[in-house]
Amino acid sequence: MFSTVYDVIVVGGGHAGSEAAAASANMGAHTLLITMSLQNIAQMSCNPAMGGIAKGQIVREIDALGGYSGVVTDKTAIQFKMLNKSKGPAMWSPRAQSDRMRFAECWRLMLEQTPNLDFYQDSVNGLLFEGDKIAGVKTSLGIEIKAKSVIITAGTFLNGLIHIGDKSFGGGRAGEKASTGITEDLVKVGFESGRMKTGTPPRVDGRSLDYSKMIEQPGDENPEKFSYLATSKALETQRSCYMTYTSLEVHDILREGFDRSPMFNGRIKSIGPRYCPSIEDKIDRFATKTRHQIFVEPEGWNTVEVYVNGFSTSLPEDIQDKALRKVAGFENVKFFRFGYAIEYDYFPPTQLKHSLETKRIENLYFAGQINGTTGYEEAAAQGLMAGINAALKTQGKEPFVLKRDEAYIGVLIDDLITKGTEEPYRMFTSRAEYRTLLRQDNADLRLTPMAYQLGMVSKERMDRVEEKQNKTDLFVKFLLETSVLPEEINPILEANESAKIDQSMKMFKIAARPQLNFTDLRKLAKVEVFVIENNIDREIEEQTEIHVKYAGYIDKERNQADKVNRLENVSVPSNFDYSKVKSLSIEARQKLTKIQPTTISQASRISGVSPSDIAVLLVYMGR
Repeated sequence: MFSTVYDVIVVGGGHAGSEAAAASANMGAHTLLITMSLQNIAQMSCNPAMGGIAKGQIVREIDALGGYSGVVTDKTAIQFKMLNKSKGPAMWSPRAQSDRMRFAECWRLMLEQTPNLDFYQDSVNGLLFEGDKIAGVKTSLGIEIKAKSVIITAGTFLNGLIHIGDKSFGGGRAGEKASTGITEDLVKVGFESGRMKTGTPPRVDGRSLDYSKMIEQPGDENPEKFSYLATSKALETQRSCYMTYTSLEVHDILREGFDRSPMFNGRIKSIGPRYCPSIEDKIDRFATKTRHQIFVEPEGWNTVEVYVNGFSTSLPEDIQDKALRKVAGFENVKFFRFGYAIEYDYFPPTQLKHSLETKRIENLYFAGQINGTTGYEEAAAQGLMAGINAALKTQGKEPFVLKRDEAYIGVLIDDLITKGTEEPYRMFTSRAEYRTLLRQDNADLRLTPMAYQLGMVSKERMDRVEEKQNKTDLFVKFLLETSVLPEEINPILEANESAKIDQSMKMFKIAARPQLNFTDLRKLAKVEVFVIENNIDREIEEQTEIHVKYAGYIDKERNQADKVNRLENVSVPSNFDYSKVKSLSIEARQKLTKIQPTTISQASRISGVSPSDIAVLLVYMGR
């Protein structure tokens, strides 16, 4: 039946698996995607949205590298918002509400149109090894399928256990069975595993809600889009979300169920996401707060199903019903399904290389929640990188690894590999020390040239990036070289409460003033003529404005990154024996032996390794 030896088998069809399969196939590898349900490919198991703080930057990076998440989001979005627009551009983060059903459908259709990609619906419950190499997988039907590489993207399905109140049952998500066998096979060959938990809120009937008691939250007046592709379009019409609040009465009702809550009675022992806590966790940890926000999010253009964001819970269903009815606008609520918590197996990611290949078993890759992350975007990014690297490995090529100053994806993977995680890892802008370099607006300039070298994007797409860079450079050059007279600019400066000038000044210096934006500059005839003659669009204008206003910060971060990257070039031999280096602290020796960093720079980021330990290593290596 499966006489072919595949180049890459992807186990699991969630966000990580879908990106992994697409990337591997687009890299020319003969790829098989195995999933329990072809109807649920790239299912939005939790909230119907992509992007957000730092996550939006990741989606842009995935798109710049030739992944599909941005394109699918644009095709199925029902609302778009650029978050943090009042702050500096390093903090701007795109977010889109999606039509849940159309999102999964669009993903499946795009994957079906991807060459080199086969599909098979079954459950993988065993792995095939040949010594310390992966050789393939075994399915629930007993079918063995051989492969040169295997990527496991099992999400919350590995020995998944769902909790609602005092009821527990196996499952990977509502209505779908758990996956067994993979964890057991991995533990047998020496992998360390653990348990994590996550949760999801109730889904309700929008027809039963009173929106007049809530605060409307429309999308942006001029919505943007995620994908840099010319064929991707911004929304013309949008659906609003709404916001309401819990109350002390709601909190009191929720507390009535604490003794039956698996979170408080000891049935759930694993750790949940710190930054997306359940409603019972919120009222327990923040007992002095009188209310918490509830975001009411439509699940699509036409469906009446609504996602109750901010009300994740595993409390008994009678408590969920009683409490939610006391929230303004929810007095007559009808439930589609109750919220629940889910526990699942993960594998501490310090067992991986930066390529996401496991250190213990060659050609075996992990991506997504199996590595201890939470969120569609984090999973999709890992899937993309695992897919690229599995394909490169079968082609006998060096792995593709992004550094911390090159992408949020680089920060994400380096954090996981170097520091590990004992709670579900979520990306934030604060995790990136070079966030002024890693903005959402320049992901294509940073990453598309790399993707083009890999063969992940077309020449046409590369040409568009080069045009964007060239036009931005041209605009900056124009501002550096063009002077403006006091009589031309002073009325504009005065109108914007900025100090007037008394002699001719270069426009770059004027443009750098925080009180001015480029809309003001275009009131000058010479600027407007330049913009029209050179066909400067809004994207180029924004890119130029950011460069001008933040040039000092950008240069400072670039210099810091270059200093750190010098240590990236100091390699540590594989299987280096740290026990021989007696001057290292005991903690450093233990951590370095466990993580086995590949460079001095990576070693410096390991918790417990001090600057003096790094100095010792540099001396020991003759540096």
